Amino acid sequence: MLKYFKTRRASATILLIAIFFGLGIYVGFNNRPEIDKVANIIGKETAVETKADFSPFWKVWNSINEKYPSTSEITDKDRIYGAISGLVGSLNDPYSVFFSPEDAKMFKNDIEGSFGGVGMEVGIKDKILTVVASLKDTPAYKANVKSGDKILKIDDLVTSGLSIEKAIRLIRGEVGTTVALTIFRDGDKEPKEIKIVRDIINIPTLDTELRKDGIFVIRLYTFSANSAELFRNALKEFSASQADKLLLDLRGNPGGYLDAAVDISSWFLEGGKTVVTEDYGNDLKPKIYRSRGYDVFNDKLKFVILINSGSASASEIVAGAMQDYKKALLVGEKSYGKGSVQEVVPITSDTILKITVAKWLTPNGNWISKTGLTPDYEVPFTKKDIENKKDPQLDKAVELLNNWPVKQ
Repeated sequence: MLKYFKTRRASATILLIAIFFGLGIYVGFNNRPEIDKVANIIGKETAVETKADFSPFWKVWNSINEKYPSTSEITDKDRIYGAISGLVGSLNDPYSVFFSPEDAKMFKNDIEGSFGGVGMEVGIKDKILTVVASLKDTPAYKANVKSGDKILKIDDLVTSGLSIEKAIRLIRGEVGTTVALTIFRDGDKEPKEIKIVRDIINIPTLDTELRKDGIFVIRLYTFSANSAELFRNALKEFSASQADKLLLDLRGNPGGYLDAAVDISSWFLEGGKTVVTEDYGNDLKPKIYRSRGYDVFNDKLKFVILINSGSASASEIVAGAMQDYKKALLVGEKSYGKGSVQEVVPITSDTILKITVAKWLTPNGNWISKTGLTPDYEVPFTKKDIENKKDPQLDKAVELLNNWPVKQ
């Protein structure tokens, strides 16, 4: 009997040990690091030096697996791409973007060939999709889309939270099809819908005019691959005209090639003068782009540059250099403020990252993106001016050139 009792007590003890052992396994299994619960993911362990706690990320990952009703419809790759987009989004920089395979393919097509679109440059301004400029003679230009117009909807899709690249993809499309843009313009009481038929976009570059009052006008619409050569030819025309009053119109010019901006600036600056500085931060050595020293004009040149909110990037480099060195007077409205440099980094075989790597500084060290360029003479261009077919900015530039030297 005693032996039987000892056997039962021993069995009960073994049973209790087994229960506690199993409970320990269960508790330990559920309390193990979240990353250990994730299966079939390669390279999930961090390979960078950081003290950041990644357990919240993996806890969210596992919670999606456990709780989200349609989790099987979203692949692990989709989640990773979404996480990367969020990571890049944390920079709060509209020019740093992760391209999924579909977006990356569109980005490469844009660089390599022509496309169907409406012919306007867009950006994110104060977290709102905004028109930087409509390019001359394009569908957007003919539909009277203006710099500063806020795009609230593309067709039926609200644009809040939309990346620039996604917005561009929605605006572009097959030639001959129509896109509806809901636009709000400063001064209007209500947004309005503008329907634009897409077309092949051939970007204009430059045209010239010798006015009756002796002012030679160069209208530069973009800094394309051939704009430096076209600008050189325009200056030959200017020289042959024997005029001494030059008006460079950069309104609505969204920029383009940095090299073209440096080359164009070199016609007005001594060799070696700083045109623009790329500041990489992080104690890295800045890169300085200097004048090539064509410098064919003396200080007797009467020179005015027109800018507005559609003047961006390379336009701001040229205008900023001319203003800092007092080679030209700026007339118009504050420029857009796009002064940063992006680099394209391959992430996988079919995805890429476009990331800001530096900021552009004018010769005096002013960061273009921070404030844009403020004209020497600020002249608004109102809706009433458009209706009355007046150009007060051009009128002011003409007044200054015809009454040179100007006292400031």
